[in-house]
Amino acid sequence: MTPHAPIEDGEVALPAPDTLARENFELVVRRLADDLAFGTDASLFVGSGLEYAGARPYEPGDPIRAIHWRLTARTGRAYIRQYEALKRIGVHIVVDTSASMAVASTARSKHDLAVWMAAALGLVAQRRLSPVAILGAGGREVRTTPSLSRTDLWAGLDPLRARSFSERTTLGERLDTLSARAERRSLIFVLSDLHDPSAMDAIRRCAQRHECLVVHLADPVELSSWRGGFARVRESETGRSHFFVPRRGARIDPAGLRLELLRCGADALTLRTDEAFIAPLRRFIMGRAGVGRGRG
Repeated sequence: MTPHAPIEDGEVALPAPDTLARENFELVVRRLADDLAFGTDASLFVGSGLEYAGARPYEPGDPIRAIHWRLTARTGRAYIRQYEALKRIGVHIVVDTSASMAVASTARSKHDLAVWMAAALGLVAQRRLSPVAILGAGGREVRTTPSLSRTDLWAGLDPLRARSFSERTTLGERLDTLSARAERRSLIFVLSDLHDPSAMDAIRRCAQRHECLVVHLADPVELSSWRGGFARVRESETGRSHFFVPRRGARIDPAGLRLELLRCGADALTLRTDEAFIAPLRRFIMGRAGVGRGRG
């Protein structure tokens, strides 16, 4: 695919980010960002700068999407969420660059998908005047501060463009650090295959202070049911080999994973590496409960 090819129809054929020269990488990202932002409402997308301020009783004519469902269910009376404008909300994009993200059964790895997605999300957020920070969750020390500068955005993405087969995951550790350091309530995107055993607890702690949107990235093999037999596998992050009998039907359950993440306080979406991602990502962001929502 060339940087001038149609993006919406050719997402699955996107090349590995590190195979493009910087100017071509930026060109593809701009077109992905255009598609991601197409038709979105700025008040519901990243960078709206809205903060939950309370609730009031529902009145005829109020938008259904503004209903405070938890309070409504608890009281038996319909309530509407109210928001107030604050300074522009900061957007932190956490990119898992561990070895498991680099392993792929298709032309595009989870790592490649995460980088393209982080770049598109970051550019759209900056266009909506939200400062963006990039954080690597692997062996690379990549941590930028929230900024509206395109130069800072590319500087944060460049070290992440190449995949690595030797990095261990540090997702839980990085999320705890980010949650503690971010002074104001922020919007945090987590782009990961969630192989880190400590990730769920870290996401739960992070969601107590910030709005967390988790995009779970999966290779088709991870979502497929085993048919039995024997398998020899190698752990991507330790290099150790194992010989085992797969349990019939064993696979990642996206619905169960999403439910677990919702219980942690984070909205969640599973994306496959062999499918287009712009449209489902756009629907996910537009359909969430609201930027900067409160915990009540």
